[in-house]
Amino acid sequence: MNSDKFDEIVNNRLNTTKEVLINKAKEYANVDNRLHNFEKAGNMSNQSREKALKGFLLKHIVSLDDIIENIDEGILPSKQLLDEKITDIINYHILMEACIIERIEKEKDKVNEG
Repeated sequence: MNSDKFDEIVNNRLNTTKEVLINKAKEYANVDNRLHNFEKAGNMSNQSREKALKGFLLKHIVSLDDIIENIDEGILPSKQLLDEKITDIINYHILMEACIIERIEKEKDKVNEG
């Protein structure tokens, strides 16, 4: 793949990732808490929001793994399906980063207050 095509893929991915995160926030997130669904899922399953989020992420990783297995059998995914899976995986990693950063910052605030 030449550099121009690769750069196009990178730019498209970054744009799609941002667009989906913004649009899905309107659908899934509480206005005051973008991580609400993961906190609620964690509470419902008696685990941390990060572990609940990891469960959501694993579903998409398994799906991507199935795509890869199918490639080995000569079955290619549609670009639309691949786009959906890659976007979901990237977005769940970004959401995980937000969860962990929030914990780090809250802990830092506790230390500074103490």
